[in-house]
Parts: sequence; structure tokens; C-alpha cells
Amino acid sequence: MTEYERKVNRDIKDWKEKILKQSSLFNRMSKKVQTRINGLIPERVHKVVTESIKNMVKATLFGSNLTTKKIQSEGMSLSERDHLVKEKLTNYRKTAVVEGAGTGAGGIFLGLADFPLLLSIKMKFLFDAASVYGFDTRQYEERLFILHVFQLAFSNDEKRKETFYIIENWEEQKKTLVDMDWQVFQQEYRDYIDLIKMFQLIPGLGAIVGAYANYNLLDQLGETAINAYRMRLLGDSPLVQ
Repeated sequence: MTEYERKVNRDIKDWKEKILKQSSLFNRMSKKVQTRINGLIPERVHKVVTESIKNMVKATLFGSNLTTKKIQSEGMSLSERDHLVKEKLTNYRKTAVVEGAGTGAGGIFLGLADFPLLLSIKMKFLFDAASVYGFDTRQYEERLFILHVFQLAFSNDEKRKETFYIIENWEEQKKTLVDMDWQVFQQEYRDYIDLIKMFQLIPGLGAIVGAYANYNLLDQLGETAINAYRMRLLGDSPLVQ
């Protein structure tokens, strides 16, 4: 094992502690409020929203798979792969910031358009990251892994811990997975981003909030994806445990 791989293993351990740590009091209170609000929404509305987001995500997955160029990463070291993914993250983050500022500046109607646009940017980044780390996104199980990485990045305490366990033990867990629980998937994502995104709908303030929020959301996704794929590549190392 190289010195860089030892450093990465230490980084993964630190990241694991961060992932499994309890959220702040503010986030826990926000989750409780959102859960109460969701409980007041009729089940038929939840089903419509779930189906809409499911179709949106599946369409994004399909489109990203078609447009992702196969990256010749064979023979690259982990250090080289990390560097390339971080370069791509920087570019996607810039795109997300511009998109967030533009839709945020437009008030409510353009602010609502931010949801599918940002979702597309996030998914495209995940497909590129998977390709750099040497995984074939044409395989269904790899697209399912991408969805779990996404869910890990944008979930609250309980679901985040559950998803981390699945990713950490992917080779075993993937045999039992058929599809995502789409209602949980969309609800966790919406709960995670709803609060900050509400401010993006305010004319004037929206542009600043939109740019800042999108920067941080891409940063969160990038850290999660990089460490999730590192963990798979170095999964046999006892230092990861």
C-alpha cells in the first residue's frame, strides 16, 4: 500500500465518523417540523410527488448514461483518479453556482426550475466520477450505487446511517437490492434541501442564496462520492474498518 493510500484510508475513517455523527440540534428540529408538515399532506399528493421525482431521476439517469463519455482510467493510480474527479467537481460546482444564481435571481418561477436543473448537474457529476474510478455505469447495479451515493449525501441521521451501511458493504448488499424506495428517496432529498431552497425563491436574496446553496450542495455530493468510491476501491484494506 502506498503512502497516498494510507492517507486516503485515514481520510475515509474521518469521513465515516462525520457521516455517522448526529446532526446539529437545528437540523434535527427542522426535520421534525418537516415530518409534521409531511404528515398533513394527503397520501395521494405524496404519491404524485414521488412518481414525478422518480420519473425525473430515472430520466436524468438515462440521459447521463448516454452522455457520459467512457474515461480511459485503466492503469491510473488512486491519486490520479482523485485529482481528475476533483477537477471535474470544480467544473460542475461552477456550473451549479451560475445556475443557482440565475434561477435565484428570477424569483419564484425560475427558482422552481432550479430543482430539475440542479438534479441533472448532480447526476452527471456522479456518472463522471463513477467512470473515473473505473466503474461501468451501463450496469444496473452501478446506477443503483449512484442513487445510494446521492441518498447518502442528502439524507438525515437515520437514513444516512442505513445508507452508509449499504455502501460500506456494497458487494453483499447489492444482491438484496432490486430498486430504490422512491418515496423515502424523494422525501429525504426534499427535506434536506427544502429550508435553504425556500430562501432562493425570494427576489433579490434568491441569487445569493441560490449560488451559495448550490456550491455547498455540490461540495457535499463531491465529498460523499469521492469517499464512497475510494471505500470500494480500498475495501479490502483493514485500515478502512
